[in-house]
Amino acid sequence: MQESVHHAVGERGWLGQAALASALMAVGAAIAALIAGQHANEAMVDQIQAANEWNYYQAKGVKSAVLESKLDLLRELGKAPTELQNEKLKSYHHDQEKISEKAKEFESSSRRHLEVHEKVARSVTLFQVAIALAAVAILSRRRRFLLVSYVLSAVGVLFFVAAHFR
Repeated sequence: MQESVHHAVGERGWLGQAALASALMAVGAAIAALIAGQHANEAMVDQIQAANEWNYYQAKGVKSAVLESKLDLLRELGKAPTELQNEKLKSYHHDQEKISEKAKEFESSSRRHLEVHEKVARSVTLFQVAIALAAVAILSRRRRFLLVSYVLSAVGVLFFVAAHFR
């Protein structure tokens, strides 16, 4: 009788640990999912801003082309373009360079956010599989599944940490 009581208490101990570990894994998965979603949103916003900058770049290009055509026409008519017109043309080209740099920065930021999103999303998946294995361990009363669950959870933590440190 004492042996069966001791066995039941011991079993309750590791089952309680499994339940607590599952709860902690669920918290980890929830936090990681939230952060993964945030990075996905940031990637999308940055990509939209990059597209806006490229549109602005093209608008400056159209203005530049129209002004160049006007200046070519003036030259053909034997009239010299004014200094203001020449400066405006240089200004368009200079603006395009700055706009291009800004668009490329947004694109780069978008790529970085997407990379973080992908790594954190992997950690979410690992946490979810770990939770499922912990449930299998509890239902089957086999600690091996719980140990595998712990390993997967640890790998999930590593993916989460690696996503934030390059």
